Amino acid sequence: MQSRNVQAGESLGGRNVIAPRAVRRVVSAVTAEQLGVDEKDVSVSLSDHGGDLTMTASAPIHVAPLGTGARRAGTIVERLTRAQSTIREQSLTLTGTSITEIDLHITGVRLNERKRVK
Repeated sequence: MQSRNVQAGESLGGRNVIAPRAVRRVVSAVTAEQLGVDEKDVSVSLSDHGGDLTMTASAPIHVAPLGTGARRAGTIVERLTRAQSTIREQSLTLTGTSITEIDLHITGVRLNERKRVK
């Protein structure tokens, strides 16, 4: 077997396959980032419906406590709409997988904990 250097943009034969588990882990990490929570708090399921990949995620959303000044822009609904778009875009960029439908089920709210000064 002989090896050779490959130039940028050059096409080679073969294929790349990303395991469904790996796609789910990437989508879960992207979702957690967009909702401002830990990945362990996010549950993601992916389904193939006639070639269309759909995603359902259940997770809390991070909300800054009132009066802290650390509030993210927009209402929770606006944030979720932006999150859906970003999840779709980043999942495609990172895995090459196009998600046609994203359902986000918010299970609760995570607040920043205020640290008390002693």
